[in-house]
Amino acid sequence: MASRLGRHDKKRKINKFYNIAITIVSLLIVIVAITIFTNNDVDPVSKEQEKTTPKEEVKEPTPELEPEDKGKDETEEAVTEEAEEESESESEEEQTDGVKLEQIEGSGDANVLNTYTSEDWQPIGTEQTGSHTTSFEKGSKDWNEMTKAIAYGAGLDEGSMRLWWLKNGGSPTTAIGTVSEGDNPQAYRVYIEWVDGAGWKPVKVEELKENDRGR
Repeated sequence: MASRLGRHDKKRKINKFYNIAITIVSLLIVIVAITIFTNNDVDPVSKEQEKTTPKEEVKEPTPELEPEDKGKDETEEAVTEEAEEESESESEEEQTDGVKLEQIEGSGDANVLNTYTSEDWQPIGTEQTGSHTTSFEKGSKDWNEMTKAIAYGAGLDEGSMRLWWLKNGGSPTTAIGTVSEGDNPQAYRVYIEWVDGAGWKPVKVEELKENDRGR
């Protein structure tokens, strides 16, 4: 009998343990289920909000120029404007009297600043007839026509031009003259050549550093 009661009591304890265990497991299942459902309800909303909520753009402040930078920019602008003005001035000089000058490589003379030629130069015409003979006699018809061609090549007014020097250019049909605008220190060396029936024509002009014939 005692053995039977002991077994019954033991069985009852075991059943009680199982019931408690089942209850605990059930509670755990319920808690886990609630947690899962809660997360599923919250997360989609949060994710949807993240998708639909526009992100604010962060604008970086524009750095202000320091006084030194401003001064540098102003200096660069001034230099650029000055260069443009000089370029425009040079263009005007090179197209004086409708003649477009072309700068070419010089002869290597240390006294020459710039050397020019032009396809626009034409013979000045002549009153001479027959066979031409170059004359360096001052006041002669040929002399006067040479000085006119030199003034034309230098871009100077013949009336105010000062002729410092005129000589043979190395052949019977060429001559070289050094001239300036009155007593202006800026002097030019002009090369001319004779064209039969048409007169003297400038072929090259050298802008000199100093008047080597006005000493």
